[in-house]
Amino acid sequence: MKRTFLPILSVVILATLATACSRSGGGELVGVKRDRLKTNKVPHGMVLVPGGTFIMGQSDQDITFAQIAQNRQVTISSFYMDETEISNSEYRQFVNWVRDSILIYNYLQDDSYFIQADGTDERYIDWSKLDGKRSPWRSKDQATRERIHQMFYQGEDRIFGKDELDVRLLRYHYEWYDLRAAASAKNDPTKTRSDFIRRDTILVYPDTTVWLADFSFAQNEPMVEGYFSHPSFDEYPVVGVTWRQAHAFNTWRSRLFENYQRARKSGHREIRQPYMLPSEAEWEYAARGGKIGAPYPWGGPSARNAKGCLMANFKPGRGNYIDDGAAYTAPVYSYFPNDFGLYNMAGNVAEWTSSTFNESASSFVHDMNPTYRYDAKPDDPESLKRKVVRGGSWKDIGYFLQNSVRAYEYQDTAKSYIGFRSVSAFPGVDPMNN
Repeated sequence: MKRTFLPILSVVILATLATACSRSGGGELVGVKRDRLKTNKVPHGMVLVPGGTFIMGQSDQDITFAQIAQNRQVTISSFYMDETEISNSEYRQFVNWVRDSILIYNYLQDDSYFIQADGTDERYIDWSKLDGKRSPWRSKDQATRERIHQMFYQGEDRIFGKDELDVRLLRYHYEWYDLRAAASAKNDPTKTRSDFIRRDTILVYPDTTVWLADFSFAQNEPMVEGYFSHPSFDEYPVVGVTWRQAHAFNTWRSRLFENYQRARKSGHREIRQPYMLPSEAEWEYAARGGKIGAPYPWGGPSARNAKGCLMANFKPGRGNYIDDGAAYTAPVYSYFPNDFGLYNMAGNVAEWTSSTFNESASSFVHDMNPTYRYDAKPDDPESLKRKVVRGGSWKDIGYFLQNSVRAYEYQDTAKSYIGFRSVSAFPGVDPMNN
């Protein structure tokens, strides 16, 4: 009896001591302590848009009599927003990541490019081996070159025997959790978590043919051939990207940051809210830059400043495209930013939002962070695949530059005048109190 009792008693005492010493709460409920954020670091290339309230809707006459932008006071929480539209260079980082991943996993099949995860069977690409001169794309090894060659156009698809990447291979698989669907079905016992996980695989290379498809009788072949690939256009806004591609980009961008933080062996690890497209209300609030009732991001009442200079890239007058300094798009840092530090919230390229277009949305959405969003399925009616587009573009007249003007495009459509920028929720309620 003594031989069995003493070891058990020792275990109980040790467990009690371990529990008592693991916390300093004096037996009181003090909460689970975690490493606190000392500061909320603004993400690279973004600005903090402080929360506030504003009158959402038309600031000038509804000259089209569309009656789809009724005035309403709404409140927006703080968030981070890209100070510029996503550039060709930034989107190319996504394309190259997909390209290199496919090369390593599907074609090279070389274990030296992988890192084995501790304690698991999973392995990950060692991206340090793809930098600079170590990149397999620069390899002179014959076997490596032959494997890489499989990613180029083959046979009759080749022109003058040139090695050109077959962009049809660049597909990105991504997943997300449909929170709205899960919330709607929370009392349905037949549903499981997997019912709300959405998966999609999408081509990531932008549609460069939009420069011809959008303008049937315009000599835009040079834009097709060079706009996304030529270094001169690196800092110009990416176009030819669908709403779904923008959604995939933000998923990749979120994962890129998460994986980098997870791989850090020392130092403070940052936690950041996922990247996403701004809602329609967030976009309009950010575009206004804190100005009340102003028709344009810079104020107004016209598209010119006191010196007579145009304030944005659009179609001025009767079609003098070059009068604003750019025939097509302009570099993403062109013109003056608004009072939140955001560039080209009017003109240059129109921008995708996360909101689904509904003519009467302003009459039924909430007044706190309002949005109407529906993740359309492939077999849904086309009317449910309309996404709100804001800001006007280089080919639009001045009316579409107004903060309140709403337009839409279908989520699977790419245009030469639509791009996007990302947002990330501020991790708190009020930045002034954190």
